[in-house]
Amino acid sequence: MVDLELLAHLESFLTPNRKERFDTVLIQRTKHFTVATEDVYQLHNTSAVMRSCDVFGIQEVNIVEEVNSKSIDREIAMGAQKWVDLNRFSSVKQCIKTLKADGYQIVATTPHEQDSELQDFDFTKKSCFFFGRETEGLSQEVLKEADSFLKIPMVGFTESLNISVSAAIILQQVTAKLRRSDVNWQLSLEEQNALRLDWCLKTLKSQEDIVKRFYETKKM
Repeated sequence: MVDLELLAHLESFLTPNRKERFDTVLIQRTKHFTVATEDVYQLHNTSAVMRSCDVFGIQEVNIVEEVNSKSIDREIAMGAQKWVDLNRFSSVKQCIKTLKADGYQIVATTPHEQDSELQDFDFTKKSCFFFGRETEGLSQEVLKEADSFLKIPMVGFTESLNISVSAAIILQQVTAKLRRSDVNWQLSLEEQNALRLDWCLKTLKSQEDIVKRFYETKKM
């Protein structure tokens, strides 16, 4: 449970504009969709995917580092690493198991004989979109465990898009449809408060001292 008194205390240090910005962004955040990247080679691709998640209101990003382990490129993520939750996995098997336990269907973003084109995708289902390595694509493990397959229609000579571009296109389409629907896609009040507290702590300087003084004063 979030300590609402602490939250209110921390918010008292924020400017009115910052508090208003938090409110505006929080009501647009969702966990109805999430994204997973599998052993992406190029660091800037993972960072750019994270930035797209922030832009389109996706709160959680899942990174599988079974082969490649990297740190987020802060310049390309443009601060997104402060505002979205990053879940790291050392194996794709564990990632998929966790996501399915949380009620997500696994969506492999790759052409397949049973695929769905983006405009026909059933956005009402809680989904995790998997993006694979730049050259090899998704692993057989993901393809085997996938509940559905999704592709972006293309009419040119080029047969594929950079994964960060693909993620941006897919997320823009599905979140736009989601927000026009009757699906209950927003975060719960408890989830919003937890994020608000986390964002306050990441925003304020000397946050540890502020929290310490708050609880010391509360004991008096």
